[in-house]
Amino acid sequence: MTQPLRIALAGLGTVGGGVVKLLEANRALIERRAGRPIAITAISARDRTRDRGVDLSGFAWVDDAATLATRDDVDVVVELIGGADGPALTLARATLAAGKAFVTANKAMIAHHGVELAEAAEKADAALKYEAAVAGGIPVIKGLREGAAANEIGHVYGILNGTCNYILTKMEQEGLDFADVLAEAQALGYAEADPSFDIDGVDAAHKLSILASLAFGTTLDFDSVAISGIRHVIAADIAEAQALGFRVRLVGLAEAGGGGLFQRVHACLVPISHPLAHVVGSLNAVVAEGNFVGRLFFEGRGAGEGPTASAVVADLIDIARGEYGPAFAMPVASLAHLPPAIPGERNGRAYLRFTVADRPGVLAEITAAMRDAGVSIESLIQRGAAADGGVLLVMVTHDCPESAVADALDRLKGSASILSQPMLMHILDI
Repeated sequence: MTQPLRIALAGLGTVGGGVVKLLEANRALIERRAGRPIAITAISARDRTRDRGVDLSGFAWVDDAATLATRDDVDVVVELIGGADGPALTLARATLAAGKAFVTANKAMIAHHGVELAEAAEKADAALKYEAAVAGGIPVIKGLREGAAANEIGHVYGILNGTCNYILTKMEQEGLDFADVLAEAQALGYAEADPSFDIDGVDAAHKLSILASLAFGTTLDFDSVAISGIRHVIAADIAEAQALGFRVRLVGLAEAGGGGLFQRVHACLVPISHPLAHVVGSLNAVVAEGNFVGRLFFEGRGAGEGPTASAVVADLIDIARGEYGPAFAMPVASLAHLPPAIPGERNGRAYLRFTVADRPGVLAEITAAMRDAGVSIESLIQRGAAADGGVLLVMVTHDCPESAVADALDRLKGSASILSQPMLMHILDI
């Protein structure tokens, strides 16, 4: 019988336990597809005594995960520890230095250190695989790296965080405010006790920077992603968007061109006619626009035990077959270095929400600031006074440079007529 692919598993949380279950449940099918057995030989986690609902007695237990890299009975190390640095990065470096394949679901580590690790993998002629790091079980990494490899990609964008999409969908369906839905999501386990990584857009930004590198053949540049989340979206924004023919979604968008590399994660208005408007609950979706293939749309479960374990094992099957290439679809030396694009040079429409004092002249003040900044207003809605005395004012602009909208908001800073920070959401027009 062909020699098995021997793997070590570092991290036995939800995903790690899922990998163990999947390899056992689909053992015969996986062996047929991989051309040989895939067998766990060693494991490592922080707590030996925790009941993980799987039988671990047949595996060698290692307290120091870094030592997995140098074991003679390990061909591939699977890292499911998490964190951009620390033990996960130490293990990644040690594994590739030892000439062994490395599989990870760690989007933060790839976003921050992916180029370094890809160079180490090339030097060692070893596989670096990370399908599970972006959009869980959706095969978007393989789709961009292999299926769309012949295409020039104009845009890559999508819904990259299931927690945010669950919250926005619930607000939309039930008319609830953000804080109420967040508390419910935490109670159900959809959101962490400290949800800031998700709701402030950082998780989605890690994934977007990886997708941008794959799509455009550019070096990773996480630090240049403009990031904002959904913390300040209110029920009224959801309702007004629906009335205007849109749905609110947290969208990561990347473009590359003569102006540089544009990367942004932000809450935006998605036209009801766009496929992303119909991605609901905790689902993820990624859209890539190729110059020959046209629009590619990937949708599915972006996190959780089953989908993420599925992506990890898919990478292991590729390695068992000997099918792997450069981590970012081309050698690191071939990746382009693009400067960050200037956001203000982009043109588009914008949604603006103001809470203003209920007195004469306020509307004229705001529209004058728009006029002086060169912003034309497409539609304007003014609601009656709320219990706190404020009035909700919502407008959608015509196409204009984003710098003009920023200029108009700057002109209104410090105005006694505006009672809280205005809400700006760009409109997805792709």
